[in-house]
Amino acid sequence: MEWVNETLVREFVFLSFSSLAGLQRVLFVVFLLLYLFTLGTNAVIISTIVLDRALHTPMYFFLAILSCTEICYTFVIVPKMLIDLLAQKKTISFVGCAIQMFTFLFLGCSHSFLLAAMGYDRYVAICNPLRYTVLMGHGMCVGPMAAACVCGFTVAQIITPLVFRLPFHSSNQLHHFFCDISPVLQVASHHTHFNQIVIFMLCALVLVIPLLLILISYIHIISSILQFPSTLSRNKAFSTCASHLIVVTVHYGCASFIYLRPKSNYSSSQDALISISYTILTPLFNPMIYSLRNKEFKSALHRVIGRKLSLPQH
Repeated sequence: MEWVNETLVREFVFLSFSSLAGLQRVLFVVFLLLYLFTLGTNAVIISTIVLDRALHTPMYFFLAILSCTEICYTFVIVPKMLIDLLAQKKTISFVGCAIQMFTFLFLGCSHSFLLAAMGYDRYVAICNPLRYTVLMGHGMCVGPMAAACVCGFTVAQIITPLVFRLPFHSSNQLHHFFCDISPVLQVASHHTHFNQIVIFMLCALVLVIPLLLILISYIHIISSILQFPSTLSRNKAFSTCASHLIVVTVHYGCASFIYLRPKSNYSSSQDALISISYTILTPLFNPMIYSLRNKEFKSALHRVIGRKLSLPQH
């Protein structure tokens, strides 16, 4: 990382919560509780899927991976944010900022492509139910997951150096609570149109390509569901897709607002608020959306708890 030495800035200062000095301890308690609940619920989902054989299906495989990515990318951002809420000096080193951005981009991009893979899984389950086990074999589970990770790594590997090779001579104050693209670009001494275009195009591709794949899957899904003979079967089919659709809407809505806006519309306060929603609230709600609405998962959870409680008796 020889390009680190080309700048005079050695650390960045987070200013996102500076205007809420009197509320920072309250925010610390609220965000800590939300974070612990997020870790707990995602851990429960992963454990239940691993321990109950009835959930060893492609849909729950992808759900377990989704929970893993959410645990990881909240871990990249939230603990540092919690420390900063209690600290007088809210700083991060130049290299630490680059690592945080790279890791967040890697996990966020992988998350987008993973949602597309989950959409394809729903398409096969509803449109080709008799061939589901054949079409969604081991290779079709591991393959998309690996492809999502490769895409996420590639995008992060391109964007992060493009941002941190820029000169940072004048300001090191980020109006945000973590090292996201726009806040860091705002404090660069100058940046070329080439950098902006490449970053915008990569962000657009990461959002548009998976979203198009999801839309294609759901066009086929809806056309198939409308041909079902009974209202009950149609409602059941729609309910299996509802959780995924809610998560997709929230994820792509927030991400599009943050990364696909013109630079002239940039607002640090709006970005910080939206970022809180997808770094803290979305990982909190996703497990509840997927588990509380899912009778199969709740039954599996009860079985796992029942087996664990009965172990001391043997």
